Amino acid sequence: MYTYFEMNLDWQTTDMKVVVPILCALIFFVTYWFTAQSEKIKSKFYAKYDYDQASAKHIFFTKVFGFLAMGIAPTIVCLLLIDGLTLADLGLTFYSETAFFTFIWTAGLCALVVPVAMFSAKKPKNLLNYPQIRAKNWTKEIYYKNLLGWALYLFGYEMLFRGVLFMLLIEPLGIWPAIAINVALYSATHIPKGLDETIGAAPLGLVLCLLTYASGTIWIAVIVHIAMAWTNSLTALKHHPDIHYRPNGK
Repeated sequence: MYTYFEMNLDWQTTDMKVVVPILCALIFFVTYWFTAQSEKIKSKFYAKYDYDQASAKHIFFTKVFGFLAMGIAPTIVCLLLIDGLTLADLGLTFYSETAFFTFIWTAGLCALVVPVAMFSAKKPKNLLNYPQIRAKNWTKEIYYKNLLGWALYLFGYEMLFRGVLFMLLIEPLGIWPAIAINVALYSATHIPKGLDETIGAAPLGLVLCLLTYASGTIWIAVIVHIAMAWTNSLTALKHHPDIHYRPNGK
């Protein structure tokens, strides 16, 4: 005869506000990640188009899918399952009283991270992976698809991490547990990109959480993240020896 401790599995009123956001982060990030990394999906693009177009279209597809999977889908699920939830609770709003705070911190952080991104993007280690579109000759179409793709993807990314996985956890758990969970999972998602990005994501994640909390919105995180990505990809494009920008396609 074996024994075990009695388990109290009673569902508490606040459990939904914790369980749903965390499970959404897990399910929808995993869905995005394995779709974006799928060789089967990638091969369909390369079978249909020439190398440059295939690379551009495949990466753009992953960015748009990321926006839908990490931004739109978990937001809808949370709105449906958590009573009384609004877009403002997710940081998708505008507060006139924090507008100047948002502007100052957005401008200040961009002024700080953009030069750092420009410096780092030139390194050979970074050029192994960026720009993500590996087309040898970038046309205007590819150039602007790159910018739009990053903007959509990072908007969805911040909707998930700073909206669903942070803003919604503050009320039931408190600010510091919410930050700890967010920073831990946010840093973990950078593991495939190497130790440097994984470690660097922790302080950045902490700062973005605090600024999101202080402003009541996700816009600082969204804009700063997009500025970093645009700077990194365009600097990498400029310095990559095998990838060239040819606006006229020649």
